[in-house]
Amino acid sequence: MQREAYYCAARSKNVVDVVLMEQGLHDEPDRLRTEVRKALENTHDIQKRPYDASLLGYGLCSNGIVGLSAEIPIVVPRGHDCITLLLGSKDKYQEYFDSHRGVYWYSPGWIESGKQPSKERYEKLLEEYKEKYGDDNAQYLMEVEQNWIKEYSWATFIDWGLTDSSEYKNYTKRCAEFLHWNYEELTGSPALMQKLIDGDWHESEFLVVEPGQKIGEDLTNDGIMKAE
Repeated sequence: MQREAYYCAARSKNVVDVVLMEQGLHDEPDRLRTEVRKALENTHDIQKRPYDASLLGYGLCSNGIVGLSAEIPIVVPRGHDCITLLLGSKDKYQEYFDSHRGVYWYSPGWIESGKQPSKERYEKLLEEYKEKYGDDNAQYLMEVEQNWIKEYSWATFIDWGLTDSSEYKNYTKRCAEFLHWNYEELTGSPALMQKLIDGDWHESEFLVVEPGQKIGEDLTNDGIMKAE
């Protein structure tokens, strides 16, 4: 969400430092927690001025943020993952999730990372397996690797309109065709991320974790997470 974060920060009345984390940490929740905890230790800017709060561009992310705490308030959007931030609200996320089972999300930043399911990623991984394990073993490993694809049916592209998105859309269409998924486009919204950066932290949309508290999951309620 690099482009989106800079876009919202540039429009905010607040002075915001954007800290980028390694892409894909949500695949390893424990490592995500460790890396974000390290980032939360930084409570002053480069001029030694104290921050008012740390804003997480994560959702619950497979409980990867559970247990985090800091010396200054932490603010988290109430969502299962960062797609909520790209769509603009958890209600829009839930509405789409309920009507489209098996969605894999694409966005410009995700595509630029080069880690999304695609023909290119498949071929690159196959070559790596061939070099390490030989042709026959490589084919078997790829079959095992691709089993998760059967759980998905949609390649959905989220568009904020920040750049000419035609190239990204066409790429997502090619991925959908290769993976035998349906293709769809959704117009994203900066509304939620802008509120996060502007300090407009309504309780229904954001969790504010004060010093001495930590993030807990609360999946039985609409809030998804809670301060403990």
